[in-house]
Amino acid sequence: MSSSSLHLVSILLILFISRSSSADDSPSFSSILRSHGLPIGLVPNRITSFTVDPATGRFEIILQRACNAKFENRVHYDFNVTGLISYGQIADLSGMSAQELFLWFPVKEIRVDVPSSGLIYFDVGGVVFKQFSLSLFDAPPECLDVETIDVDQEFVTHSDDLKDRLERSLYHQQGNALRASS
Repeated sequence: MSSSSLHLVSILLILFISRSSSADDSPSFSSILRSHGLPIGLVPNRITSFTVDPATGRFEIILQRACNAKFENRVHYDFNVTGLISYGQIADLSGMSAQELFLWFPVKEIRVDVPSSGLIYFDVGGVVFKQFSLSLFDAPPECLDVETIDVDQEFVTHSDDLKDRLERSLYHQQGNALRASS
């Protein structure tokens, strides 16, 4: 092979490798969080797709399925999480809830101090404002699948069970009443 042919093959190979790696170098949501001064542990690794509008900061994350994670409190992630990201803050958040005293409240906003104080702040339902150590969110949380329950079917099952017990109870009461009257 001549040196000019070898040179051409080398250039083509370099172009192919650089083009392949640039297709794989699309930003992850973790890198977007980092570039906005936020920790990567705010969302689980279960992201199947996401979109971010660079002009407005509006984002949407699609997870494999709804899941729960544990930091100092339990946090629930819906299948779809949306919000408005800016430097040091996520506002207008939807699809994320935190448990406080056995009740679930929507997380409306998350912010960090700029420059960093080592704390992160959560606006939970506009009622509770929580602060945590930023280090709790250094890595994406382990998120366990949420079992979905068909509430109507669950209600029907319990209703049928209750109906059967009431009918048996009435039958026994009627039988006892008939024996007492004879």
